[in-house]
Amino acid sequence: MGFGTLELRVRTYGKHGPDVIVLHGGPAAVGDAEPTARGLSKTFHVYEPFQRESGDRPLTVATHVADLHTVVEAVTEDCRPALVGHSWGAMLALAYASEHPGRVSALVLVGCGTFDDGSRKRMHEIVNSRLDASTRQKLESLDKDHADADDRRYAEYELTKRAYTFDAIPSDEQPQLSEPFDMRAHTETWNDMLRLQEQKIYPAAFSKIEAPVLMLHGDYDPHPGRMIYENLKAYVSHLEYRELVGCGHTPWTERLARKEYFMVMSNWLLAHCDRPLE
Repeated sequence: MGFGTLELRVRTYGKHGPDVIVLHGGPAAVGDAEPTARGLSKTFHVYEPFQRESGDRPLTVATHVADLHTVVEAVTEDCRPALVGHSWGAMLALAYASEHPGRVSALVLVGCGTFDDGSRKRMHEIVNSRLDASTRQKLESLDKDHADADDRRYAEYELTKRAYTFDAIPSDEQPQLSEPFDMRAHTETWNDMLRLQEQKIYPAAFSKIEAPVLMLHGDYDPHPGRMIYENLKAYVSHLEYRELVGCGHTPWTERLARKEYFMVMSNWLLAHCDRPLE
């Protein structure tokens, strides 16, 4: 889908109901929002934008917020959309809603990322506690085995990803990313998010958010949901927290939680998001 001189890809699902924009994680995990978008499409008109790839200039949070605003303005005309973001996408949803507080009707944060050092430290402790001795040994050898920093980071992800799930459906039943992972886009974007946190811009800026916000968080997600909630609620005035039992970081892959995930999210969105004009 073209937006003037900017080319952004946006997939759409469903034909009726309130507008919902689903934001993928990563950063740069292009395509991982598809299961959520499809699950919501029975009730909502859903858009799934692919965030910008790496290019001539380093990617920043501000760039992604501006791109998302272009999408919001282009695809929603008669009402304010709701934003559903997973992991990094949840962080982007908060950043967008603080920059454009009157432009969104509701936010759902799925497995939201961390906004302080304490939460990140706790997350790493939880992940490490779930790794066996062999995996820890391989992690200790990453610097020797992978000279390239991006290769090291991807190898670390592959070694630790099992620590993020509770009881996942078989891997051959799980959706696969439809695009190559852009590690440079991931690194540039995440480094800028860390910079904004170090400068105390986030999460303080979230006090501007006007829309109601729901945190949906798995009880087995190593991102410490209640710590993240406690950190955010000091700034986000309309923040609710709902924990999914038997659920890791990606609820749509979890055998026990995925049905509840879609039911809770859909019902909450129907109660809080704008209805299209007849």
